[in-house]
Amino acid sequence: MKKVLMLLLAAMTVIALAACGNSSDDKGSDRTSKEKEDKEWSKVKDSGELVIGTSGTLAAASYYEGEKKEDGSLTGFDVEVAREVAKRLDLKPKFEIMGIDGMLPAIKSGRINIAANDIEITDKRKEQFDFSTPYKYSWTTMVVRKKDNSGIEKLEDLKGKKAGGGATTVYSQIAEHYGAKVVTYGNAGNEAYLRDVNNGRTDTVINDYFLCKMGVAAFPQFDIHLHPTLKFNPTETALIMPKDASTMQKKVNESLADMKEDGTLAKLSKKFYGEDATEKPKEDIPKVKGLEL
Repeated sequence: MKKVLMLLLAAMTVIALAACGNSSDDKGSDRTSKEKEDKEWSKVKDSGELVIGTSGTLAAASYYEGEKKEDGSLTGFDVEVAREVAKRLDLKPKFEIMGIDGMLPAIKSGRINIAANDIEITDKRKEQFDFSTPYKYSWTTMVVRKKDNSGIEKLEDLKGKKAGGGATTVYSQIAEHYGAKVVTYGNAGNEAYLRDVNNGRTDTVINDYFLCKMGVAAFPQFDIHLHPTLKFNPTETALIMPKDASTMQKKVNESLADMKEDGTLAKLSKKFYGEDATEKPKEDIPKVKGLEL
């Protein structure tokens, strides 16, 4: 009997120690997470700067006005949203120009604090990064040749077509999902993408509705238009930042909430897109089936 009691006591001691160990690990994990979030915000606050990655080539989200590429001439909806967020946080905005494919690695490496370039919230991205609350709601469409819609009447017609786009974008994932070949350009401007649809080097540009609309309007000399019937893949645009930087995320979200409430977001949207893109569309827009974004 004594032996049985001793064994039971020993087993209970092991369980108790294991429980204490797990509790300590959990606390250690929480502490590490807290230290990381505080470190991200402290780094930004101490520097007095918010370093923002953007392309400078994506009208009307991020582009340069005029011929000279100076800090003062960089503008666009996402640029001005990020600039206003920095202002409300008493920080100086510092823009780093880079291609869309380099922005997420730049956040991970610490080169930039956030990225602002019409970046969509996706489940896969949320596994590695934090997002602000959405400040733009839209959907996906295509730019195609006006004379024949580039031979595309439904998404399945993308098979065998060429689509201009960034290698890591949601839009290129959609193109490849339906069998199109993606033609990449680096950090090229809208004109290069749209000219190639016009001259037949590519067949389409799959992108955000508002960006496509403004791009087509900017180049009336090209034989291109928005696809008249295809409307799919609803999107939410946000600022993207390092994972577990929840103090910075909270501060950014507070600024965006104030901008929403005082009408700043709607005003900026109307300035760059001609309409308010800060409210969710009322109609149901179909998602792309069979593709995890």
